[in-house]
Amino acid sequence: MKRLEEFAALTDTEEYFDFFDVEYDERLVYVKRFHILKKYGEMIEKGEAENFQSEEKKLAFYKFALITVYKNFENGYTPSAADVWAMYDNPSACSSCATSTSCHDLEEVSNGVHACASRSNISFN
Repeated sequence: MKRLEEFAALTDTEEYFDFFDVEYDERLVYVKRFHILKKYGEMIEKGEAENFQSEEKKLAFYKFALITVYKNFENGYTPSAADVWAMYDNPSACSSCATSTSCHDLEEVSNGVHACASRSNISFN
């Protein structure tokens, strides 16, 4: 399996850190996992506009993005209340698009709550 395919199959926050062999504080990740993945997804989405010349460079960017987001939280970044509520107003349970509003597989699951239909094995534990 190619590394990008392996990356696309990741679902848990810890799996991203393990995939890139990045050390992390388990307590911090346990408490901030949802916020970390949201910010990580936003960085990856912005990076997708870049024309990476190889799988290796793309994965290097993904690792850089993960470390950057994690270090921000490690250094005390706390999302504003508006950011937190926005996640509930426009959620996505897809780890590959991480809370992206551009997910094309969103479907309503209950009373205006949407989830990504392309990833049924999502875990937030």
